[in-house]
Amino acid sequence: MNIIKTVCVYCGSGPGTNPNFVKAAVALGKAFARNNVGLVYGGGSVGLMGAIATSVLDNGGTVTGIIPDFLTSREHALARVQEMIVTRDMHERKRLMFERSDAFIALPGGVGTLEELVEQLTWQQLGRHAKPILLANVDGFWEPLLALLAHMRSTAFIRPTLAVNVLQAERVEDILPKLRAAATLARDASKEMPADVADRL
Repeated sequence: MNIIKTVCVYCGSGPGTNPNFVKAAVALGKAFARNNVGLVYGGGSVGLMGAIATSVLDNGGTVTGIIPDFLTSREHALARVQEMIVTRDMHERKRLMFERSDAFIALPGGVGTLEELVEQLTWQQLGRHAKPILLANVDGFWEPLLALLAHMRSTAFIRPTLAVNVLQAERVEDILPKLRAAATLARDASKEMPADVADRL
């Protein structure tokens, strides 16, 4: 059974300087569609956001865009999606993206992408969810963040009892298998927990 039915992808509203970033977004969109995995994303039609959403749609997949009202013009909300949710603010957007998704992927992006990613890592660290989180480390884009996380561990700001569990994949074809394996482990672990603890996760 596929326990990853929808995935939230955080990514840039620009294309970046490396053409491989757009290629990875397009390839990931195709992989979602072919594996019947729905995309949940920020709703825009530009940059990597537009590239992955358009790719999912072009290959027969399903897309849910979630965008705050003040960004609908700036990020050119993608009219083709099957579902477009316009929220009052960023907080509602992020809450709905979380609720609609079984896992999270961060493609290359800027501060907004980083902020959304770190929020999910924080919630996971504090036991608020057990959904897999993966860095699509296209051409080493996320290496500086991985180095910073390692530094935080070595200086005891990320303690063993509050681990940060982030998956990594350099190749697009490895992304869904890694998410599925992690989701299966989390599901199996929850079966072994007391019911009240599992419910909180």
